[in-house]
Amino acid sequence: MRSRIVLMLIVGLALLAGLFGGSAGAVTNGQFDGPNHPYVAYADNGVFACSGTLLSPTVLLTAAHCFSDSTSALGNNTVTGAPIVRTSFDPNLINTAPADRVWHYGSYYFDPDFEIGAGGGLPGFDTHDVAIVIFTASGCAVPPGRSGINSCGPIPTAVTSGEYGALPDENLVDTLAQNTPVDIVGYGVQDFVNGGGPCGGPCKKSPGDSATRFYAQTSLVASNNSISDEFIKLHSNKGGTCFGDSGGPNLLGGTNVVLAVNSFVANSICSGNTYSYRVDTAQALDWITAEIAAQGGGL
Repeated sequence: MRSRIVLMLIVGLALLAGLFGGSAGAVTNGQFDGPNHPYVAYADNGVFACSGTLLSPTVLLTAAHCFSDSTSALGNNTVTGAPIVRTSFDPNLINTAPADRVWHYGSYYFDPDFEIGAGGGLPGFDTHDVAIVIFTASGCAVPPGRSGINSCGPIPTAVTSGEYGALPDENLVDTLAQNTPVDIVGYGVQDFVNGGGPCGGPCKKSPGDSATRFYAQTSLVASNNSISDEFIKLHSNKGGTCFGDSGGPNLLGGTNVVLAVNSFVANSICSGNTYSYRVDTAQALDWITAEIAAQGGGL
């Protein structure tokens, strides 16, 4: 059960070595985002990779399943014990020389009620899938020997040209109509290629390009189903999310308002509808704002 869940969660099918070992192309059926969403970041803990949304110079919004179940290769905050993650806002990260990559290190906190596989079936697939990264100097340190330009502390305004994502009004999703446009942005897998190993028939598809910020527009499947209190469902016929897009934003079309964070997909080649954890619920907003205050961040 655990291995099947890990496959479907979109944190990243590949380890970091795999992510940075291929060519550049994220979001499937999308396009290179360039400077259009400068507040959407790549994030990793030296083991797995995700995406996230910068809400302020000290706060990044992402998913709980991203780094809650692995030991960070970057160490822990010496004051709070939180795992350290690093982030980049370079839209063409994979094609930037390692010595020139700019990394911002922060401390990762996830909703303690997060759990996967507790309920069985889709309604119980996971719950409370939300986390934040706090960028302050307190307890944060860059591990020795890291290539690139590395720092702890608040993200300089110039990095995102002063642009940030925004938390939604409470219960905004409940007011949206079927097929409301939703913009998805992330650094995950953009395509699949044939040739995943020896074939006893058609070759197994394996993840292709990634680690470049991609964008696509999709639309909301507005429904009152068994998981709609926590998750939104998105069509994947135009653009979809995939491994590595976890924690990246579902933006209300044409805005910087984050409706939800990418959580899980329906199959191993990201071809079905996708599901994202709502951050417009009272439960999610209360945890996010309380944790930001508790860890010294600010909006």
